[in-house]
Amino acid sequence: MIVSDSLSRGVTNVAESKPPLFGKSRTRGGAAARPTSFAFQGRQWPVAAAVGGAPGVESPSCPRRLRRPSETLRPLPSPNTLVPWPPAGTRLAATPEGWVRKWGRGGQERAPGGRGVRRRGGRDTPGRAGAGGRPASAETMAEEEGPPVELRQRKKPKSSENKESAKEEKISDIPAPERVPKHVLFQRFAKIFIGCLAAVTSGMMYALYLSAYHERKFWFSNRQELEREITFQGDSAIYYSYYKDMLKAPSFERGVYELTHNNKTVSLKTINAVQQMSLYPELIASVLYQATGSNEIIEPVYFYIGIVFGLQGIYVTALFVTSWLMSGTWLAGMLTVAWFIINRVDTTRIEYSIPLRENWALPYFACQIAALTGYLKSNLNTYGEVYEVYKIYIFSLFLGYLLQFENPALLVSPLLSLVAALMLAKCLQLNVKKGSFVAKIIKVINFYLVCTLTITLNIIMKMFVPHKENGHMLKFLEVKFGLNMTKNFTMNWLLCQESLQAPSQDFFLRLTQSSLLPFYILVLIICFLSMLQVIFRRINGKSLKETVTLEDGRIGERPEIIYHVIHTILLGSLAMVIEGLKYIWIPYVCMLAAFGVCSPELWMTLFKWLRLRTVHPILLALILSMAVPTIIGLSLWKEFFPRLMTELMELQEFYDPDTVELMTWIKRQAPVAAVFAGSPQLMGAIKLCTGWMVTSLPLYNDDDLLKRNENIYQIYSKRSAEDIYKILTSYKANYLIVEDAICNEVGTMRGCRVKDLLDIANGHMVCEEGDKLTYSKYGRFCHEVKINYSPYVNYFTRVYWNRSYFVYKINTVISFQS
Repeated sequence: MIVSDSLSRGVTNVAESKPPLFGKSRTRGGAAARPTSFAFQGRQWPVAAAVGGAPGVESPSCPRRLRRPSETLRPLPSPNTLVPWPPAGTRLAATPEGWVRKWGRGGQERAPGGRGVRRRGGRDTPGRAGAGGRPASAETMAEEEGPPVELRQRKKPKSSENKESAKEEKISDIPAPERVPKHVLFQRFAKIFIGCLAAVTSGMMYALYLSAYHERKFWFSNRQELEREITFQGDSAIYYSYYKDMLKAPSFERGVYELTHNNKTVSLKTINAVQQMSLYPELIASVLYQATGSNEIIEPVYFYIGIVFGLQGIYVTALFVTSWLMSGTWLAGMLTVAWFIINRVDTTRIEYSIPLRENWALPYFACQIAALTGYLKSNLNTYGEVYEVYKIYIFSLFLGYLLQFENPALLVSPLLSLVAALMLAKCLQLNVKKGSFVAKIIKVINFYLVCTLTITLNIIMKMFVPHKENGHMLKFLEVKFGLNMTKNFTMNWLLCQESLQAPSQDFFLRLTQSSLLPFYILVLIICFLSMLQVIFRRINGKSLKETVTLEDGRIGERPEIIYHVIHTILLGSLAMVIEGLKYIWIPYVCMLAAFGVCSPELWMTLFKWLRLRTVHPILLALILSMAVPTIIGLSLWKEFFPRLMTELMELQEFYDPDTVELMTWIKRQAPVAAVFAGSPQLMGAIKLCTGWMVTSLPLYNDDDLLKRNENIYQIYSKRSAEDIYKILTSYKANYLIVEDAICNEVGTMRGCRVKDLLDIANGHMVCEEGDKLTYSKYGRFCHEVKINYSPYVNYFTRVYWNRSYFVYKINTVISFQS
C-alpha cells in the first residue's frame, strides 16, 4: 500500500501528540477548538471514526488510532470470556493490559502503554514503535501477515458476577435441539402406524380364528342349550353356572349377596363363591350383558365366550407389542403371533376349557408385561425409577388384598418381604467411591442385609397376620421331588394329573418341529451371558453407559432384557416341574425368541464376542435381523398354514347322548331339593345343567372339599354297602351316580387309576416294599351294587341307568329283606 508524504507526516504528528493536524493543543485553562475531520487518501475522515468515540471527544481509556473504512472497532471482551477468532485481514497483539487488534496486512496498532508488536520474518517481536513511542512507518504497515496468534482464556477472577456469567455462558453453550426433518417424522409415523395396525389386526384375526374353530369343533350354533352347556366340563362348568345365576338374579346386589353367601351349591356348606372361585369375571360379564342391552340381541352363552375370545385377541396383541418394544421392529411381533398360534396346544387351553381362570387372567398379565417393558426401556436410568416400580407393586398387592376379601396369603408372601427389604436396604446404603475395595465390601454387606431383612420381615408378618399354612402344598412338593412317600388318596391323585406332571418328550418335540425351542435357547444363552458380563463389570467397579448403542454390542445392559431373562428362567424352571405352567411360559418363549432373531443388538453382541473381521459386523447384524425372521416366517407359512386351514374347514361334532339323557332325566324326575353324589367332574356338570345341589365340586383349594371328594370316591373302592351308606348320608345325599368309565377304567399308567389309588390309601394294595397288605372281604362297591342283591339293595335302589351312568336312590328307610 502506497501512502503519501503528507499522510506520513500527519500520522507521525498524531502519534507524537502534536496538534498541527487537529489544531491547537489543550491548555490548562481550556481546550482549543479541534477539527472534526482530517484528510486521508484524498477523502475527509471524521475524528470520531479515528478515535472510536463521540465527535470531538477524546476518550482517555482508548488511544487514538486510525482505522480502515471497512473495519468496525469492537470493545475488548470481559475477563471471563473467550476472544472470538478475528476476521480476515486483522491480527492480534499481546500487551500487559490484554489483547488488541491490528488491522490490515502487517499493520500495527499501538497499545495503551506505547508498546507495540512488530512482525519480522514470520515472528512477532516486541519493540519500540518509534522514537518516543511513535508508530512504525507506512512501509512497515505493508508487511505480510503471518499465522494468527493463539488465543488464550484469561484467568477467572473469583467474583460472584463472573460466576453468574459463567453459568449463563455454560447454558448458552448447550446446543439447541435440531429440528427433525419432515421426512424423518413421516417415516416414524408410518412405522408406528403400520406396527399398531398389524398388532390390532393380529389380535382380531386370532379372536375370529378361535370363534370359527370353536364353531367347527362343537357345531355350536346348531345345538340346544343343554348340549352347549355340556361342553363346559369340570371346573369350567362351575364358573359358567354362576354366570347364569347372576343373570337370573332380580338385581345385581342381590346376585352378589347370594354368591357371597351361597348355600345352594354344596350340601351342608355355605361358601363365599366370589372369594373361593374368583368370580369377578362372571360378575363383570353379567353386568356388561345387561347394561349393554345384549339380552335382546345375543344369547348369554355367545356373549360369554365372545368376551373370552376377545380377551385372547388382546393377549396376542400384548405379546406383539412387547416383542416390538424390545426389538424395535414390528416384524418380531408378527413372528411372535405366528409361533403362538402354531404352538397353541402348548400356549392355551381355550379350545376345550373356555371359562378357566387362566383364560381371563393371562391377557391382563401380558398387558402388564408390555407396560412394564415400555417403562423399563424408556425411564429406568436411576434408582428413582426402580423405586417407582416397587411402589406400584406394593400398591397392586394391597389392592388385590382388599378385592380378594382380605386374603392373608398376599401379606405373608415372600415377594412382598423381598421388595420391602430392597427398599430399606437402599435407604441404608452408603455413598462410596465406585471401584474401591470398600465399595465391594459394601455390596457384599448390602446383599447380606437384603437376605436377612427378607427372612426377618416374612417371619414378622407371619407372626402378626393370622393366616392358614398351605400344608398340603408343601407335602405335594415333597412327594413331587421324591423327598417323601405318601398313601394319601388326594395327594397321589393330584400327582397323577397330567397338568401336574413333568413335561413329556412330545412337548419338546413339538416345540422343536416349529423351530421355536432352538431359537429360544440361542437367544436366552446370548442374553444371559451378556447379562453376566454386565454384572461382572459392575462388580469390578466399571461404570455402565447411560445409552447403549448398536456398536457397543451389550444387549445385557438393557434393563428390560435383564427383567425378561430372569422372568423366563424362573417360569421355565417351574414349567419343567409342573407341565400345567407351560401355558404361562410358552407364550413368553414365543415373545423372547421372536425378539432375539429380529434384534440387531443381539446379533451384534454375538459378533463382538466372535471378533468378526471379514464383514462389517453392524451391516451383517442388520441383514440377519431381517433375513432370519423372514426365512422362519416363510417356512412356517409353508408347513403349518395348510394345517390351520384344514382344521377350519373340517366340521366336527361333540356327541355325548348319555350325558344329555342323564341331565334330562334329572330335570324331569328328580325333586328340586334333591342332593346328588358322584365324581366331582360330573357334579360340576349337574350344577350347571340342572341347578341341583351336589355333595362335592372339582375345586382343589379348599381342604374340606378335598376331604369330601376323597370320601365320595369311596364308591369305587372295596368297601361295604354300610360304610358307603354312612358316608353318603353324612352329606345328606339323596341320589348316587356311578360312572362306568371310572369303575371299569383301564389306564395306561397303572397306579394312577382312581380305584388303584383308593386301594393304596385303604391298604388293599401294596404301594412299596415293606407295606402291609390288608385283605378286604368286600368286593368293589361299584361292581357289587349293579348286581342288585342284599345288602346293597337294602341301602340303594336303582332308578335310572344307561350305557355310561347308573343312578341309585339312597333309601331313607332301610329294609333288610334278603
